[in-house]
Amino acid sequence: MGIYIFISILVLIACVLVIMVVLVQNSKGGGLAANFTSAGQSMGVRKTADFLEKSTWTLAGAIVLLCLVATASIPRGQSQESVIKSSIEKAQDPTAIPTLPTPVPQEEQQPDGGNK
Repeated sequence: MGIYIFISILVLIACVLVIMVVLVQNSKGGGLAANFTSAGQSMGVRKTADFLEKSTWTLAGAIVLLCLVATASIPRGQSQESVIKSSIEKAQDPTAIPTLPTPVPQEEQQPDGGNK
């Protein structure tokens, strides 16, 4: 159970990172890359766009891989029965005639002849 929760948390972190990277990008070539226009920079506009695109694809691949690993690590109890199977076994027969409530017994005659 512990590894499954750990992998699920990693998937959520990767999803948040993908959201942030995609929001930084701009489809027209702007976004974060548009802010780096000075001539004396070590990472150019094109390199920033390439980095953001590669990080998006890498994170997407990591999410797919983590989802596969999480599916393989789902805790499965060997002794537990299927919930569906136990529900079917406990179900009532739909064709059975329902038992109606028994009639209320009438009051017995009092020994003095019914006079109060």
